[in-house]
Amino acid sequence: MVKKQTLLTSFSVGLSLLAFGCGQNTDGGADNTNNESTGSGTISLVANGEDFVRQGFVAKDGWRIDFDHVYVTLSDVKAYQSDPAFNPDEDEEIKATQEVTLVSEPMTLDLAKGGENADLISVTEKSGAAGAYNAIEWKVISPEAGETNSAIVLQGTAQKDGETIDFTLNLDRQLAYKCGEYVGDVRKGFLEPDSKTQLETTFHFDHIFGDAEAPMDDAINTGAVGFEPMAELASNGTLNADLNTLQQELSDQEYQTLEKAIKSLGHVGEGHCEETAT
Repeated sequence: MVKKQTLLTSFSVGLSLLAFGCGQNTDGGADNTNNESTGSGTISLVANGEDFVRQGFVAKDGWRIDFDHVYVTLSDVKAYQSDPAFNPDEDEEIKATQEVTLVSEPMTLDLAKGGENADLISVTEKSGAAGAYNAIEWKVISPEAGETNSAIVLQGTAQKDGETIDFTLNLDRQLAYKCGEYVGDVRKGFLEPDSKTQLETTFHFDHIFGDAEAPMDDAINTGAVGFEPMAELASNGTLNADLNTLQQELSDQEYQTLEKAIKSLGHVGEGHCEETAT
């Protein structure tokens, strides 16, 4: 009887160990199993300079700015499913459970392309596992070839009190952004199987020039350099300047304000990003 009981106990333990071992193997392959069960879809990446770029605006100091071209060179764009969600104001690293490389080589985009009501600039489409893509990172770099030689190039006209200035601003600053979930009127980044979702890199150029429609004591204006300090550098209605020129000609405070504004350009809709390159 004791012998039979011992055999039964051993048999039960063996079954338990076998079941545990199978459970461990299933967990170890969880990524593949989840991917197969949840499926995949398409991630569409777009770039957005907002209405300020497409429709023009009045800077905080009264200059009406209209852009002909706004060139930005993107590189190393990656989308993540992050758990826990990434908070750029608190977290240093994105803890990714899924990663999709959207852009690996530099791509120069014109954010002012199209009319006033043009669609957002399409960058690329890539396949990815279904799930919530709640974090994204990207770089802004100097292009290796092409018409522009700066990471950011602003071309357009500025008008005030009957004066018109044709300007080209070469803002060759290397930037890197880590961002959390898109913040806007619609939610982006939620990918269902056999479906499509959109992720967005957003650039807030009103951070540089301010916005006359906002109160003057609003952060968008107190943190902006405006256009007037640059207008003073124009000659015969033309302004061509790079960061070296602006550093030499602007006051220290104005240039520091400009540098800070450039760093803060990158967003995900209205969601903030952490700039990590400077």
